[in-house]
Amino acid sequence: MTSTRRTFGREERPSIGELVSQLSEKTSRLVRDEIQLAKSELATKAKHAGVGIGLFAGAAFLGFFGFAALITTAILGLSNAVSPWLAALIVAVVLLVVAAVLGLLGKKALDRGVPPTPDRAQENVKLDVQAVKEGLR
Repeated sequence: MTSTRRTFGREERPSIGELVSQLSEKTSRLVRDEIQLAKSELATKAKHAGVGIGLFAGAAFLGFFGFAALITTAILGLSNAVSPWLAALIVAVVLLVVAAVLGLLGKKALDRGVPPTPDRAQENVKLDVQAVKEGLR
């Protein structure tokens, strides 16, 4: 006669080997996910830094020509006290205002990307370590 063992109301507990296997699998999945999050954060911050650097370059480029226009204005103003210097002054002011706007936008973009640390990933790792420590208690 064969007997079948039934457990009513109780679930089978996994063996130690199964638990170790699950722990290993979940730990490696957690590490992979955290690495992926860190990569994603760094890529986003690098993109913001690149945009900021490009805007600063634009500001420097226009600032250079604004300075050249101011020099031209001074030359024209000294040599001839008529409307050509006023036109050059207006152009110089417009260029410098555009350069200032680009510079402020560049600073704002750089502030979002610097320092290039994966803040959310670091926080998640801290929380994961804390959860594991609490689970071991």
